[in-house]
Amino acid sequence: MISVRGTLRGKHDRVDIPLGPLIDMVFLLLIFFAVTTSFVKESGIDVQKATASTAEIKEHAGILIGVTAEGDAYFEGKRIDIRSVRAHVERALVEDPESGVVIVADRRSETGAIVTVMDQCRLAGAKTVSLAAKREEES
Repeated sequence: MISVRGTLRGKHDRVDIPLGPLIDMVFLLLIFFAVTTSFVKESGIDVQKATASTAEIKEHAGILIGVTAEGDAYFEGKRIDIRSVRAHVERALVEDPESGVVIVADRRSETGAIVTVMDQCRLAGAKTVSLAAKREEES
């Protein structure tokens, strides 16, 4: 116990402040903020999106799949075979069954590749499959 009178009279030179609990609280706050932070997901490729005057802004884009002009598919920044899109989407839907799929396709990509990706997403069980575009006033 710290004696206030003794400290004021100079009998006790030093008052110790325990830093252990303070360090514990700082680490707990760090863990709390790291867990509650939402991370932005991207398709992993740089594409030139097509423009559309009716494009809508989606707040929650769950699963992003990129399609390049050459017809290559990308999922979470990694190139995947277009036939394995279904397996990747099924795995992602296990984590969040209510999330939708957004296909970020290059404007020069072939329609056949986009349709194949959309079909694989529907076969995987995705309820909503959207195609990303930018608004005409953004271009």
